[in-house]
Amino acid sequence: MISDLLRTELIEIREYQINIANTAIKGNSLVILPTGTGKTIIAIIVAANRLMKYPESKIMMLAPTRPLVLQHTETFRKLFKIDRNRIVDITGKIPKEDRKFLYKFAKIIIATPQTIQNDLEENILNLNDFSLIIFDEAHRCVKEYSYTYVAKKYLEQSKFPLILALTASPGSEKERIEEIKNHLNIEYIEIRSEYDKDIRPYIKKIEKIFVSVELPNEIKRAKEEIEKVRNELIKNLKNLGILNSEDITKKELIKVYEEFLGKSEILDKKIFREILFKLLQLIKVEYLLELIETQSSVYFLEYLEKLKNSNKIYERALVNDIRIKIAESIVRDYVNKKLPHPKLEKLEEIIKFLISQNQNVKIIVFANYRATVEFIYNELKSKGIKVAKLVGQAKRDKYDGMTQKEQAEVIRNFAHGIYNVLVCSSVGEEGLDIPKTDYAIFYEPVPSEIRAIQRRGRVGRQEHGKVIILITKNTRDEAYYWSAFHKEKRMRKIIMDIKKELMNNN
Repeated sequence: MISDLLRTELIEIREYQINIANTAIKGNSLVILPTGTGKTIIAIIVAANRLMKYPESKIMMLAPTRPLVLQHTETFRKLFKIDRNRIVDITGKIPKEDRKFLYKFAKIIIATPQTIQNDLEENILNLNDFSLIIFDEAHRCVKEYSYTYVAKKYLEQSKFPLILALTASPGSEKERIEEIKNHLNIEYIEIRSEYDKDIRPYIKKIEKIFVSVELPNEIKRAKEEIEKVRNELIKNLKNLGILNSEDITKKELIKVYEEFLGKSEILDKKIFREILFKLLQLIKVEYLLELIETQSSVYFLEYLEKLKNSNKIYERALVNDIRIKIAESIVRDYVNKKLPHPKLEKLEEIIKFLISQNQNVKIIVFANYRATVEFIYNELKSKGIKVAKLVGQAKRDKYDGMTQKEQAEVIRNFAHGIYNVLVCSSVGEEGLDIPKTDYAIFYEPVPSEIRAIQRRGRVGRQEHGKVIILITKNTRDEAYYWSAFHKEKRMRKIIMDIKKELMNNN
């Protein structure tokens, strides 16, 4: 089972990894394991097996971000007894002519899926000789994401296709999990949780600590004004037969909006425009409430300015509503007094305390929005804390992204203890192995069970870790936390049901 192609002296191979790899060798498999339990080792065992079985074949591993691609490339080079030059990373940063050469020369390719899709579409790559594709963070294999296209082409082109899909959480909706299963032609599911006895000895305890903060009275007053707008819009949309309930989430509202767009042909144009106008305004109001409740007051004001300068009539009409103007005036007065959001104040207090207890402590702070990442980073830096930020490559509003090289350097410096604190956007959630991180702090809970699992997975990889979750009382923070909690429980039941179906079919 363990191939001579591997440097086994460098690998701690666990029994459950062997058992799961044995399944994955038999057919296309979806492997669901807690973060930090060695999904990549399973991938390496299966890859080595395929190269032994088909010596002339190639292996591909796909990962959604460039930092993750680089990380996997180093792991494969370290553990395979193959010329390291034939284990390559391929991203869109590499010129097309160089990629053409690497596809022919390389034995193992670690790549971003968008690049592979582009090269398949342009016929500079054929997957004929690949005997395995590993889809890391396989929960992304839905809708039009590049994983879907690459999987389809691979199953069409390869002489001996095998798929290995890896994730910590495929999601909590049966339709989504079925979609992933169908796109990847999954035949077997292997799932373990921290409660399974074969994996339990390797799971490091993660302690959750909840820290509640109270919205200042000024912000509560501003929030009340915005809620008046929300309630009026919901009442109007209920009267128009578009909404059934006042208790609707932003995600549900967006779904209503998307379904409504399909009715443009059957509704009177004037009524259609009126409903569309109100739906779009309500989505913006939900966003404003999320910002004022859970993020920084500064970002709330920045977003209002963006709406004021918009060329969309419904956005300008919204910010001209007297209640929104009152809310803006209250928040602006609050910011001018240099009073921070209570979350930021509490975050600084926690971080300073942790550093005072241990000068070498490593803390990752997660925040939903790029502007919040920048705000936290600047505030902590101004207080003399050794802090770095990690964001994606795309520019967001006025905030520049980070290049692949900058991202890799920040992760390396944080791992080496040059910084105590790393403030991350969602780019820091997926898969990155940052050793010995002591604390993960959620600036806000996330309603997605996938993201909640990934955030928690940044700690407790080698030693016990702690997760600190900041929650603003009586706000969306509370609803988001419980939403993710219940989705995670539902996910496990759905997966076990699908696994039983597959076992009966096999």
